[in-house]
Amino acid sequence: MSEQTAAYQECINPDCKAQFDVTQTLVKCPTCGTLLDICYDWDKIEIPAKISDFGKRWATRSNRLDFSGVWRFRDLLNFCPDDSKVSVGEGQTILQQNDNLAKDLGVKPGNLFLQYEGLNPSGSFKDNGMTAAFSHAKMTGAKASACASTGNTSASMALYAHSIGMKCTVFIGSGRIAYGKLSQSMDYGGHTIQIQGDFDDCMKQVQDVCAQLGIYLVNSLNPFRLEGQKTIMFRIIEQLGWNTPDWIVVPGGNLGNSSAFGKAFIELKKLGLINKVPRLAVINAQGANTLSYLYNEKNLRWNGGRIDMSVVDDYYAELTAKNYSPHTLASAIEISRPVNLTKCLRALDFCNGVVLSVTDEEIKDAKAQIGLHGLGCEPASAASIAGLKHLLADGTVSPDEKVACVLTGHQLKDPNVTVNYHKDKEGPFSNPPVEVENDLDKIIELMQT
Repeated sequence: MSEQTAAYQECINPDCKAQFDVTQTLVKCPTCGTLLDICYDWDKIEIPAKISDFGKRWATRSNRLDFSGVWRFRDLLNFCPDDSKVSVGEGQTILQQNDNLAKDLGVKPGNLFLQYEGLNPSGSFKDNGMTAAFSHAKMTGAKASACASTGNTSASMALYAHSIGMKCTVFIGSGRIAYGKLSQSMDYGGHTIQIQGDFDDCMKQVQDVCAQLGIYLVNSLNPFRLEGQKTIMFRIIEQLGWNTPDWIVVPGGNLGNSSAFGKAFIELKKLGLINKVPRLAVINAQGANTLSYLYNEKNLRWNGGRIDMSVVDDYYAELTAKNYSPHTLASAIEISRPVNLTKCLRALDFCNGVVLSVTDEEIKDAKAQIGLHGLGCEPASAASIAGLKHLLADGTVSPDEKVACVLTGHQLKDPNVTVNYHKDKEGPFSNPPVEVENDLDKIIELMQT
């Protein structure tokens, strides 16, 4: 496989399509302000004849890039030379076939799979994107990085920044972060600034700060982040014997994952590496349901890239007028102005997707149900299973279809939600401790009840 790099940045606005070199650090098109894609001249890259050929790299896992579950597929994100590629061992994840949970949900045995991204070094899917972003940062000579975060981004950024000796700063909103996640950033040496506002306020400020001070922004506005996140889909296909499932179900927050997944399938289909494109379901929390509202109530669509942004602008103006701030216990998706909205609409269009929102109560129950059957995950992850229940109930998803649900983060990312659910008996899957006297007979009696 060739080490040749033939990449460029391109505006996704079909009426602009401005192109820029990959050595430039941009988060939006300087010409029209639209998001950017990382694109490739595929004729100049040696792509394997079959996607299964990537499996040969398991035999050379002593090579740090072949060990990485991101860079093992580097030919499909070939934007920087190998000596710039940063890795801390990301992508060693599992796709668990879970027949016990499938039985609970009414899915045919062998058809429900959980893609567990909590096994990444920082405990979430963010490492897939951060390894790519920091590889680009290293290639361009960046000296410092920053992000706005609800938790996972800060942990991943700090881990990767300090693996290459780079300074990093985290912007968080007042009281709007899971401290299990922020503690990781503190451990890894990240500098934290707490702003009086929510994630959307932090997102606006960090963009302005990075622009003024020349700091490398690693939020998913950064198109290189999404290149790394494409590989989550490559690994699902790999673990399904190089076949695509019928459905991908993913939580929707800033919409970087859904956007990246859509781009992955667009490219794989174009290259002839897959025959079937799976359908995509994006699941919002009801307390942060911007995509669900705009897609289902306002009929906002990709429309060949000519999105009616007046619909979005009017809705955001309404949120501002109401001084609205999103609220959900699923802190990772507590976002009301998702920066990758337009790219997500493209993914939904290509993958014949659906969008829905679920309540916090449904998320908590789904999280406990997933844990009962063998995998702990953060609350936002459980939105995928909570959403799947609705899709099965209304017949959108058939019990005979193969479904891969993405679990985005580890269960210890937000442990208070788990502890409170069980000890306070908040749902049907609660499993609280039972107090008993310090007496052998009483203990045995209780255990035999």
